[in-house]
Amino acid sequence: MTEDRIIKIIKDKGPLTGSQLLDHINEDPLILLRACRLSRDLAVRIIGTRYLRLDRKIDGFARLSPSILREFLTYSVIGLKTDMMSMESKAEALRSHIEKISRYKSELAYNLVSVLAGRVGDDLVVKDHVCFMLAGDIVFNMAHDVPRPERSTRKKVLGSDIDIVAIVDKDFPETLIRRLDDEIYREKGRLLVNPYMREEIDYIVKDLDKVTEQMKFDTFKHMVACKIMHEGAFLYGSEEIFQLVKSMLRENGVIFKINSMEEQARVFREQADECLVKENPARLKEMTDFFYPAEESEEFE
Repeated sequence: MTEDRIIKIIKDKGPLTGSQLLDHINEDPLILLRACRLSRDLAVRIIGTRYLRLDRKIDGFARLSPSILREFLTYSVIGLKTDMMSMESKAEALRSHIEKISRYKSELAYNLVSVLAGRVGDDLVVKDHVCFMLAGDIVFNMAHDVPRPERSTRKKVLGSDIDIVAIVDKDFPETLIRRLDDEIYREKGRLLVNPYMREEIDYIVKDLDKVTEQMKFDTFKHMVACKIMHEGAFLYGSEEIFQLVKSMLRENGVIFKINSMEEQARVFREQADECLVKENPARLKEMTDFFYPAEESEEFE
């Protein structure tokens, strides 16, 4: 019985993350999670924050990230209910590790764009006319370092990508926009192939006219772009542009729409959680849209 095997491993090894547990049991991870959830003897401690992700495959586009599977494998600790002290200690270590990765990737992003600003032109010109925003799971302190293949090259990268949005105003010359794009692209390639880094940068360079168009929130790509700008944190450059974009999101009613989608996502997550414990286990593999992660990459294509 799967539950008995999990309990034996936890007794031998102590509390484990979902991924560590999977290393000891050759079983579908959803079956493992289901067994942990239904067990009277096991507890699942989830670390971190759930936040909105948009997915074309979902009715209404809204789901929560991390997905159920990613949350179990990377952000959950499984332990015995009779040994909550050990479980809390493991959970705190996991939280500290995730925060450390998030800080590292955030600092790497800052160092990257601050150096690139000098390459593009006069640093003061860039600071006055370009705003760099950091987005994705890093801004939620949810970055991870689980190796995964990069989409285009399939090279292994170390966990969460670094999402950067560069927004330029009307006074930033077209020649410098192209140079900025080229410089980020070159740095993206360098970090990807560097065996000591293996970091993936996803980025977009756009002007305020493009931002204004995206505020219509009338296509899936516009919704993704607005969600990313809404969650984005100031990284470098013009704080005036940063505040302008945040004001545009409010004034166009976009934040209200995003909040409504997040509520839909929470309902969807509740349905998926219920399905996980009530559905016939043999059918779980057929219901991948409920449980598996989806890419949110359209803004950076």
